[in-house]
Amino acid sequence: MTLFNQYYPPNSTAFNGLVNDQVKSALDEDIGTGDLTALLVPASQVVTATIIVRETAIICGIPWVNACFNQVDAHVKINWQVAEGERAQANQVLCEISGPARSLLTSERCALNFLQTLSATATETSKYVGAITGTQAQILDTRKTIPNWRLAQKYAVTVGGGYNQRLALYDGILIKENHIAAAGSIGAVMAQAFALNSGKTIQIEVENLQQLQEALEAGATSILLDNFSTALLCEAVNLNKQSGKRAVLEASGGITLENVREIALTGIDRISIGSITKNIQAIDLSMRVKTLAR
Repeated sequence: MTLFNQYYPPNSTAFNGLVNDQVKSALDEDIGTGDLTALLVPASQVVTATIIVRETAIICGIPWVNACFNQVDAHVKINWQVAEGERAQANQVLCEISGPARSLLTSERCALNFLQTLSATATETSKYVGAITGTQAQILDTRKTIPNWRLAQKYAVTVGGGYNQRLALYDGILIKENHIAAAGSIGAVMAQAFALNSGKTIQIEVENLQQLQEALEAGATSILLDNFSTALLCEAVNLNKQSGKRAVLEASGGITLENVREIALTGIDRISIGSITKNIQAIDLSMRVKTLAR
């Protein structure tokens, strides 16, 4: 089970509350005091519309799309032709929507924003997951997310087959170079982390093999290897084995689709990648309306 699902199990009150809150905020931002352009359409006009994907993608964000239309108008009906997490092909119809024209037009942009962005994260994640098939490594996200979209993007990573590194600062301790510098040493900062008795995971980032050895000696059980070359990752894995496999090792920094498999084959346990949430290209989607009788 991913961290996201521990906090927000699918279809739970927590999950539905998260979706509804994010959608309300997005609609408030977009509509404000009212959709002036929608007033150009007769109030009695009823239409159907389809959402079409223009490129191959892992579809993610269906709960957010449903909430966008339903919060604007509970009478809108949506018939999905794909499931959450399903791979869709270019020019495939994803769903058919019917209801008052004004409601569909007012909801359109927010719904597509969620769908194109979350599908992008899920699709990019799935590429990395596919690239390391057959290795022991897992693909993880980072905190490099779109502001206020953190949890939605963390969810999208799981839909794409990845895992969550941690949801936020409250969800685990990650000791980086500035924490080490402020505390004085790896041993000192690790001792302080253990003394918190937070009940959360404690991970420390190291930049070379000497720091890795210090972290292992300080009792670290989760270590982030920052910008290690492939050769150094192999040495780090061997060093960890010599110490009795004390720690879960995670590679981070400079990871691309071109080198991720090579990194995974070093025997590393986890690979965290910021680009799956911060360097994404929105999936090309469009909504097309067909007019029905008034």
